[in-house]
Order: sequence, then C-alpha cells, then structure tokens
Amino acid sequence: MASPNGADDFESSLLSFEKLDRASPDLWPEQLPGVAEFAASFKNPITNSPPKWMAELESEDVEMLKGKLGSLTTANLMEKVKGLQNLAYQLGLEESREMTRGKFLNILERPKK
Repeated sequence: MASPNGADDFESSLLSFEKLDRASPDLWPEQLPGVAEFAASFKNPITNSPPKWMAELESEDVEMLKGKLGSLTTANLMEKVKGLQNLAYQLGLEESREMTRGKFLNILERPKK
C-alpha cells in the first residue's frame, strides 16, 4: 500500500511553476478568426440610451411592463413566458392551416396576364 506522504509527494510533483505570458500570439492563438476584432468593437457596451426595442414603446407600455410584469416572482414570470411561447406556437399552427387552406382554394395564386 502507498503511504499518505507518497500521495502528497506525487501531487507536488505534478505542480508546475512555469509562468506563461498570455500576450504571446504563438502560445495563445486566436481560436476563431475575426472574434478579437468583433469583441474590440464593443469596448463600451453600457450606454445611457435605451435599447431599440424600448425606444418604440410608449409610456403606457413601459408602465404596464413595470407594473404587471415587474411585480411577478421568477416562477410566475417563467410561467408567463411559457404561456406566450405556447400562444405563439398555436398561432403558428393556425397560420399554417390557413395558408394550406388558401393554397387549396387557390386564393393566393397570382392572376395570369
């Protein structure tokens, strides 16, 4: 059987005290070309201007978001999101049925010139 000190000696023999300079492109090549330039273009992502989707909202919409959705717990908010996803799925199915129906009725066909 191995002694307990033997295990410590083995672990200490695995340690490396070598200092690696991460600035070297030879040691740390770029994994995906272009990623460094893309990341550099977003040096200051935090801005004071609201996001695009928020700029289109009216004050009533923002108050509704803060009032109704802001007061929900995490579980309730997740339930609300799942409900919206289910509704979007159902609308997609209904749209697919209506498009198929329109195709069979030839109402979507362009008039011939």
